[in-house]
Amino acid sequence: MNEKNKHLRYDNPPVIEVWRGSFLECIHRGAAVVVDLAGNILFEVGDVTRPIYARSSLKPLQALAMVESGAATHYRLDGAHLSLACASHNGEKAHVDRVMKWLSAIDADESTLECGAHYPLDQPARDELVCQDLKPQRVHNNCSGKHSGFLTLARYLGIDPVGYIEPNHPLQQEITRTVEETCDYALGDAEPGVDGCGIPVYGIPLFSLANAFAAFSTRANGGDVRAKSRQAIVDGILEYPYLIAGRERFDSRVIEASRGGAIVKTGAEGVFIGTLLDEGIGIALKIDDGATRASEVLMAELLARFSRNPVFVEALDAERNIPIKNAAGLTVGAVRAAALSV
Repeated sequence: MNEKNKHLRYDNPPVIEVWRGSFLECIHRGAAVVVDLAGNILFEVGDVTRPIYARSSLKPLQALAMVESGAATHYRLDGAHLSLACASHNGEKAHVDRVMKWLSAIDADESTLECGAHYPLDQPARDELVCQDLKPQRVHNNCSGKHSGFLTLARYLGIDPVGYIEPNHPLQQEITRTVEETCDYALGDAEPGVDGCGIPVYGIPLFSLANAFAAFSTRANGGDVRAKSRQAIVDGILEYPYLIAGRERFDSRVIEASRGGAIVKTGAEGVFIGTLLDEGIGIALKIDDGATRASEVLMAELLARFSRNPVFVEALDAERNIPIKNAAGLTVGAVRAAALSV
């Protein structure tokens, strides 16, 4: 294999098992790492040094550039805006209406968004559009909150937003610089891929991502601008967990169940990142085959293992052992973590 593409090899161990009755029907391979604030590895499985595309799980780091610039304060953004800036939302009315108002507040409109349009992730919201014979708009894109944050930063810095999704645009360069600093990982002249919403995406190791998200914990709080910006983002997500995802979504359920103890963020192709706020712990994982069912169960398993909150741990029981039901509604199996040693 070409040395340049050696990272494309997948040979991680099984981390999630799918059982049908007493028969092991399927496995999902992957990698995961849990770190403390000092960068000590508390748990690891698979290759946590191979660069992966963090996809939407990177959004809280990308939102940092907007908050620490002063743009969020200048435009009087509240917790709802900050949660939306980190969201992969359902495209429900609660999400779309807030994004529209946000754009208006920065003297922009939907046409300024460069994320493209897709039908809402939420089935009832999708059905409503179809029944009204309406086409999805850019605000329905699950990343429209993130893109509104990008436009807010561009407006504040006086940067022409046209083409803001391109890697060489001044806005993306500013955001990429923030990601490099918070992950302590130099991207150099790495050639980016293109995310689903059009922005550049770079390969970053799980270990670096876990360290970056451990810094969001309450134990990492400090008095500098970046620390205060991290705390503002955490506060926004905790105050508005529904906006970061929505109806019947893992992220919103888990953040709410943590009662202020955790934030989690999904990413496409089996990526998940989380922070146990009081414990000072960062978690990053990637499922090789990109299965969401596997990434959610593994994140729930790791949160339960390292949380010191028994109420939260009990709430996670329903997320770490997912029943498989047949068409008659009978439970015929389960999705759960493989035997993972700490």
